[in-house]
Amino acid sequence: MPRDKDTSTAGTGRAERIAERSRGDNWKKAPRRIEASECITCDLCLRNCPPEFGAIFDSGLDVVIVPELCSGCPACVLVCPVDCIYVDEEWSPTGDRMWDHVELTAEGAAP
Repeated sequence: MPRDKDTSTAGTGRAERIAERSRGDNWKKAPRRIEASECITCDLCLRNCPPEFGAIFDSGLDVVIVPELCSGCPACVLVCPVDCIYVDEEWSPTGDRMWDHVELTAEGAAP
């Protein structure tokens, strides 16, 4: 499993996690995952994911959580109307195609 990185500075920490494609060193909780077959694509999770993590993205018709950016906090779980977000103890690294999407999104959010 990939090693985590420091998250002491929110904006810089996220940018570093994106550049290094790794999780935060201080994160004790496993990331979350969305069960696509249960998700109604309401995007409440995406809109409520704290910006210092920014781990949830629209990917085609699905909403996905990038585990390297997810601290495991419950913000998305608390707003999900269909309870389709689960702890992902056995997560696997995010593929290059999704990272390309993440990087484009991050560039668009930069001032």
